[in-house]
Amino acid sequence: MEFNLNIIAFGCFAYLIGSISAAIITCKIMGIEDPRNTGSNNPGATNVLRHGGKKAAIITLLGDALKGLIPVLITIQLEAEPLIIALVGLFALLGHIFPIYYGFKGGKGVATYYGVIIAINWQVGLITLAIWLIIAKLLKISSLSALISIFITPFMLWVFTQSFELTTAVTMMSILVFWRHKKNIQLLLQGSEAKIGKN
Repeated sequence: MEFNLNIIAFGCFAYLIGSISAAIITCKIMGIEDPRNTGSNNPGATNVLRHGGKKAAIITLLGDALKGLIPVLITIQLEAEPLIIALVGLFALLGHIFPIYYGFKGGKGVATYYGVIIAINWQVGLITLAIWLIIAKLLKISSLSALISIFITPFMLWVFTQSFELTTAVTMMSILVFWRHKKNIQLLLQGSEAKIGKN
């Protein structure tokens, strides 16, 4: 019973933190148009970059990453079971994608995903980010860079942790991010996906 209550408590905490939109708050404070009403209409760092500039995009990126990083680190510091740690990461991502504060219409989850991975295992997190940076540098396509690195991440996490719970949760997270990128995947297949910094 106590274990179940812990799952509910930690899960709710992570979801509520994840539901905070760094993009919407940053744009409002900086006097930039709501990212839900311009560009791709996605409240994420890439869309903010396109119409709000680098400073707003960096703040958004860090804010979204911290939403995944902080709840997982707190759970780890409290020496929670691997299952609870895994679920906290998953619920933080669910909060970002389906935020209770914004009508359950959120972002695509990439930065929050990376925040969760860094908290779970910093080595895997750094490798994941390095893959994103290398592909983004070469191809200039944010969505493709994210999808490739996120596809690889569950396999790397298993190699580093051998944790069934963590790997399963991160696999589910990867599927969620891919689902949120279905439109981007269609554009990639058509060869018409926008490049970084361009509309």
